[in-house]
Amino acid sequence: MSALDQLPTINPPRPAAVASLHGNDNQVVERRSLRDYYIILRERLWIALPVALLVALSVGYYQAQETPLYSSTATMQFERPERIVQNEAVVDSSVRSEIDLNTYIQILNSGRLRTLVAQSLTPDDIKLLQRPYLKHLAPGANPPSVGELLGTMTPNSIRNSFLITIKVDNRDPEGAALLANRYVSQFVRYLAESVGGKNEFAVEYLRTRAKELQQEAEAAEGKLQDYRRKHNLVSLDNSMNIVADRLRAINTALTTARFSRLETESLLGQIEKMQRENPANLLEIGYISAYGNIPALKTQLAELNKNQAILSERYFERHPKMVELANAIDVVTGQINRNIDQSISDLRTQYVKLQDTEASYIKEYQAAEKDNLRLGDLSVDFKSLENQAQVSKNNYVEILNRLNQVTTSKNLENIPVKPLDRALPAGSPYTPDLRNIVKTCIGLGLIVFAAVAIGLSFLDDRVKSAWDIEGFIGAHLLGIIPELGDVPDTEKHSLVNSNRTSPGSEAFLSVYSAVKIQSKLDFPKAILVTSTIPGEGKTMISCNLAAAFARHGKKVLLMDCDMRRPMLHRHFKLTNEAGLIAWFEAGAKIPADPFSDTSIGFTKVDENLYLLRSGGRSKSPTELLETAVFGQFIEAMKQHFDLIVLDSPPMGAVTDSVLIAERTDEVLYVCRFNRAYRKHIRLYIKQLKESKNELLGIVLNGLSARRIEYYSNYRYYRSYKKYYGSQS
Repeated sequence: MSALDQLPTINPPRPAAVASLHGNDNQVVERRSLRDYYIILRERLWIALPVALLVALSVGYYQAQETPLYSSTATMQFERPERIVQNEAVVDSSVRSEIDLNTYIQILNSGRLRTLVAQSLTPDDIKLLQRPYLKHLAPGANPPSVGELLGTMTPNSIRNSFLITIKVDNRDPEGAALLANRYVSQFVRYLAESVGGKNEFAVEYLRTRAKELQQEAEAAEGKLQDYRRKHNLVSLDNSMNIVADRLRAINTALTTARFSRLETESLLGQIEKMQRENPANLLEIGYISAYGNIPALKTQLAELNKNQAILSERYFERHPKMVELANAIDVVTGQINRNIDQSISDLRTQYVKLQDTEASYIKEYQAAEKDNLRLGDLSVDFKSLENQAQVSKNNYVEILNRLNQVTTSKNLENIPVKPLDRALPAGSPYTPDLRNIVKTCIGLGLIVFAAVAIGLSFLDDRVKSAWDIEGFIGAHLLGIIPELGDVPDTEKHSLVNSNRTSPGSEAFLSVYSAVKIQSKLDFPKAILVTSTIPGEGKTMISCNLAAAFARHGKKVLLMDCDMRRPMLHRHFKLTNEAGLIAWFEAGAKIPADPFSDTSIGFTKVDENLYLLRSGGRSKSPTELLETAVFGQFIEAMKQHFDLIVLDSPPMGAVTDSVLIAERTDEVLYVCRFNRAYRKHIRLYIKQLKESKNELLGIVLNGLSARRIEYYSNYRYYRSYKKYYGSQS
C-alpha cells in the first residue's frame, strides 16, 4: 500500500476565501479559528502574562490609592396634593407635575442652596469637615476652604413616589451625614422664605435657630479674645510686616555677600591656577595689577627695561651702567613680587571675612524665618477664630432680620416638603471598592494578555503555523517535516532511500504524495526546490523527495544547482570535479549519451536515483544559468529521466533561483519554522509566479512533535481532501 493510500479520510474543505498565488482558484484557504488564537496565546504566554499582570496590578494599586469617600443619604417627602372639590381656586406650592419635581431638583443643585449650606456651617462643623484633610496637609499649608469641604451632593427622585433623596459624598462619614441633613434643612428654609408666609413651625424654627446662633457667636468671640490675650496678638499684622521686611533686607544682604564671596573665591582659584601653571603672568590679573604700588612699580620696571635695551646697543653686560640698571631692575622686580604676595594674602583674608559675613547673614535669616513661621502658625488659628466669630455674628444678625421680616400667611401652611429620614454616618467607605477593583483588574489583565499576545502575533512576521502559509501567504501546505534533532546529520539526507521507519521518512512520503496530488503536469518534468534563506533544509528535502519518487519507480535526476555553495556531493560522500560547471567549461555540448560523458559525471546513488553535481564552485554562476544551453540541457535530460529535482540557492541570498525557475516546470518552496518572514516568502513566490512557474506549495520544516500537534492539527490535508476521493 502506498503512502498516498494511507492518508486519512477527512471532511470536504470549506469554499475558498483567497485565490492562490499560482492561479488555483479552487484552493481552500482557512481563516483563523479559535484554536489558532488559543495557540497564539499559548505560544506567547510568558511574554503576555507578565505584561498583563504588571498593567492589572498597576491599575489596581492606583485605584486602591484613591481617597476613601463616605456616602450618606437623607430623604424628603413632598406633600401629596389635595383634590379640589370646590370651584374656589386654592393656590399652593405642592407637587402636581413632573415639571414641579424637576424644578425642586434644580433648586437642590443650584449654587444658591450650596451657598446657604456653606453659610450655615458653624466653626465646629468646619473643624469636623476639615478633619480628614489635616492628616495629609503639608506643613504651613492652609486647610481647604468651606466651599471645597461641601463635597458632592446628588438629589434623586424616587420613581412613582413623592420622595427625594439627598446623597452626599465626603471624606468623613460624620461630615457626609452632617451635610446631607444640612442640605435638607436649608432647602426647607429656602422654600419657607420663597413662599413668604409664617406659621408656628416657621416661627419656632427661626427663634430656635436665632438662639443657637447667638450662643455660637458669643462662644466664638470669647475664644478669639482668649487667643489674643494668650499670644499677645493685638498687633499681629504689624509684627508679621516687620518680620517680612527683615527677611527681605537680610536676604538682599545675604545675596550681596554670597556674590562677593563667590567672586573672591573665583579670583583666588584663578590666582592659584596661574601660580601652578605660569606664575610670571600673575600681573595679568586685574586685581593684582591694580593692587598697592604695583602700577607704579610696573611703570618703573618698564622704563628700566627700556633704558637697558637702549644701553645694550652701546655697552656690554659688564659695563658699570649696565650692571647698575640690572641691579635696579632686580630691586623693582623684588618689590613687585612682594606686593603680589601681599595682595594674595589680603585677598585670602578678605575671602575669610566674606565667609564669616555670609554665615552670620544665614544664621540671622534662619532666625527671622523661625519668627515668621511662628507668626504664620499663630495667624492661621487667629484668622480662623476671627472668621468663625465674624461668620457666627453675621449668621445671628441675618437670622434676626429674617425673623423680623416673616409675616403670617396661609401660604406657609402649604410648604410642600418635610424631612422624612435623617442621614446617618456610613460604617465604611464606598470607594475604593476592593471587589470592583479586583473585577476590573481581572478583566483588564485578560484584555491586555490577549491584546499583547495577538498583537505580537501580528508584529512577529515569521512563519509559525499552517495558517501563515495557507491564510496569509496563500499557498498550499504540502506537508510538515518534524525536527530531526535525533537523526545524525549524515543520515538526514537519505531517510527515504534507507527504508528507515521513522516520523521523518513518513513525513517525506506525505510530501511526495502531496506533490503528486498538486502537480498538474505529466512526466517528464523538472521541479525546483528553493527557500528564502540558508539553513531551512531545502537540500535535505530535495534529496528525500527525489528518493521518494525513485522509490516509487520513477527515474530521477537530482541536480545540485547551488554553484556558490554546493553541498549534495558531500552528503553522498563524493568529490566535486565533474558536473555542471565542468560540462560548461568543456564546451557545453548536449551529449547524445549523457551517462558516458565524463565531464557531466552522472552518479547513480540509489535505485532509479542519479546525482548531477555542480562540478565545482563559481562566484558568478549566472553566466551559466542565463545561457540558453542551460535550458536546453534540462530539456535534453527529460528524455533520459522522468523527474529532475533541482536544488537551488535560497532566494533571499542571491537571484540564481529566479533564473533556474525559468527553466523548470514546477517549484517546491521550503520554509523553516520561525525562521523566514512571511512577507519575504510572499514576495519571492510572487516573483516565481511571474516567471510562469507552477507553484506546488510550501513544505514547513523543523517543527517539534508538540508544535506539530498544536500548530498544524493536520489542517494541510483539508486543502486537498477532494483528491483523496479520486485516488481511492
